Amino acid sequence: MKKMLMLILWGVSAMVLTGCGVGTPDAEGWRSTQKEEFLAILKTDKYASICNQQALYEKVKESENSKLMSKLLVSYAKNLANGCIDLESFNASQEKRVEEKIATYYETYMQEVKASDIMRKLKAGQSIEEILKPYVPEYTQFFDLQKRYKLLGGDKNTSKKTLRKIRLNLERLKLMKPGLGDNYALVNIPEYTVRVIDTNGTAVAMAVVVGQRKMQTPIFSADLSYVTLNPQWGVPDSIARNEVIPKLLKDPNYLVDHNMVIRKSYDLNTTAVSQDSVDWEAYLVEEQNLTEMTYKFIEVPSKKNGLGRVKFIFPNKHSVYMHDTQAKHLFKRKVRTYSHGCVRLEKPVVMLDHISKHYTENTPEEVKEWYDSLETHHMGLTKKLPVHTSYLTTYVDECGDLLVFNDIYGFDKSQKLNF
Repeated sequence: MKKMLMLILWGVSAMVLTGCGVGTPDAEGWRSTQKEEFLAILKTDKYASICNQQALYEKVKESENSKLMSKLLVSYAKNLANGCIDLESFNASQEKRVEEKIATYYETYMQEVKASDIMRKLKAGQSIEEILKPYVPEYTQFFDLQKRYKLLGGDKNTSKKTLRKIRLNLERLKLMKPGLGDNYALVNIPEYTVRVIDTNGTAVAMAVVVGQRKMQTPIFSADLSYVTLNPQWGVPDSIARNEVIPKLLKDPNYLVDHNMVIRKSYDLNTTAVSQDSVDWEAYLVEEQNLTEMTYKFIEVPSKKNGLGRVKFIFPNKHSVYMHDTQAKHLFKRKVRTYSHGCVRLEKPVVMLDHISKHYTENTPEEVKEWYDSLETHHMGLTKKLPVHTSYLTTYVDECGDLLVFNDIYGFDKSQKLNF
């Protein structure tokens, strides 16, 4: 009996040493379990990333050729990481819009996918799920939309237009900034809605006003840095040039009526500039081509300030932020494209309350005292909260309903799938 047991153990050892057995890789580095796993993922297109590799998939399915399978695995990872939108044609369309004087910006967060890294992990015996994991979008919305896409794809009554619209938004989610984290704020521009999402789901949701069609709210990601109570408004040079100065020329009382002052910087503590000391018509001509203008217009803090009583700053090159507004009536409208690019909040105090309680060390008493003072105060965050301005024309909401929105900036038309 003992001798027989020794022979069995010797046989098993020999199989391992000679490269036999289920876990042994072939010349390309594939193990049978990895092949089975990858084929199962491809069968349902689990991560919606076969895209433009359908012909290659058919060859792999038929032959299970290891070299072809390696090629498809790398392509699948790239499609998962960076989406299946034809970015070359989209970027060309964006450049054309800029030439037409449309302020538009759409950041795509591209990830580096190296074939050598994929193959190294494969040969090391990692599962296909482990290999693909770094490229899978962390947004739960990706999986919600994917489920709905598959469900409707099996329904003969679903139009191709609807399926394409859902698929386009799946690809947009792939292009959003990775490293999402558990908590984040999501501004969905076509929905005119902002949500603060945490581990338990949507904690705060409210209506927003976004940028006009020719002055669009840019699509990008940045971390919320601080909150300003009773802010001053440093009027951007473009608005000063195109709106404030022309109105000032027509109405000498414009600045007084709108609580505005003039400085040579956006610092209220610097020397005041008299309105009457400048020839504004000549000034417009002299500085029409300058990137930065000499004189700055500032709306001082007040209950009537254009930014309202609070603004939420996530520093970015676009000078875009979320803020309160005096134009509350706009939230009753279905279409809310009225800002110069910033995001106006329907319930800024609700947002202030949530952020201050969960993301700062300030007490509710401190926050109320600062708010009521009508003096400017800044609150820094002690906990990270990324803010993503997004463009999703389909969205599965908190009740599990598929919502479909109008293509207000025309990205559904200018972004084309590559398959």
